[in-house]
Amino acid sequence: MKVGLVDADSHNWPNLCLMKLSAYHKAQGDTVEWWKPAGWYDVVYKSRVFTDTYSKDNIYIANAGEVIKGGTGYGPGPDLPDVVEHQRPDYGLYPQFPDTAYGFLTRGCPRACGFCIVSSKEGRKSHQVADLSEFWAGQKEIKLLDANLLACPDHERLLAQLAESRALVDFSQGLDIRLTTPDNVELLNKVRTKAVHFAWDDPDMDLTPYFRRFVELTNIRSDRRRRVYVLTNFGSTHEQDLYRVDTLRRLGYDPYIMVYERPTAPKITRQLQRWVNNKRIFHSVDRFDDYIHSNVKKEA
Repeated sequence: MKVGLVDADSHNWPNLCLMKLSAYHKAQGDTVEWWKPAGWYDVVYKSRVFTDTYSKDNIYIANAGEVIKGGTGYGPGPDLPDVVEHQRPDYGLYPQFPDTAYGFLTRGCPRACGFCIVSSKEGRKSHQVADLSEFWAGQKEIKLLDANLLACPDHERLLAQLAESRALVDFSQGLDIRLTTPDNVELLNKVRTKAVHFAWDDPDMDLTPYFRRFVELTNIRSDRRRRVYVLTNFGSTHEQDLYRVDTLRRLGYDPYIMVYERPTAPKITRQLQRWVNNKRIFHSVDRFDDYIHSNVKKEA
């Protein structure tokens, strides 16, 4: 059987679903390749993470006996079969990303945030789905995709696995600052990381005590390695957005603005994003008002 793969998102990072499908079909003796409009395929898999707001799916496939679409970008759908889900990914699909492992140790999240589909898709309880050895085979770097690792009852054992690997770990979706404790931060201190990511999404929730406590417990001394996603354009005012940014900076964190449904965001939110996320400017211009006034003068 000839199998084609299509990543329908316009991004530049590996698609874990396609890597698992490739590994599964190759194990069955099938021929697997990136889809091309020439030739014939018995089946083509199209995977998509993002909706039309962020990337358009303009790929039409006419040369396949069956086209199977999956991923959150296409809406709710069935999960991968268990036998595929637990395949070690075919890292050979992405030779441009050498020596990096990708995977989930846990699935699910108890938070049920309105802007996030994880709880409705994976459940409102974080639970272990794999040990590290399922997708890591000694690579120097691990990209962990878990939505809320610290909410899993087994998270301390899983953190110990990451620490023992001595690989450089990227908690790419962030960690829940509200669930940090002296015990799990002690384990996090043993994990090799370039940086840790948290989020302050709800402007009505004061997370200041949690962020202050983490600074006291962590052995990460650089504020630029303590990063926090700040969600905007989702029920927050500009004043609430700026308050979170300024508070995080004062506490010793490096904020990063995330804009929900960016095309609908007001101009001031897009300006805030440019100021905060351009780190060369953010670390040289202390106040947002100064950034705005300097731009007004330039435009005049």
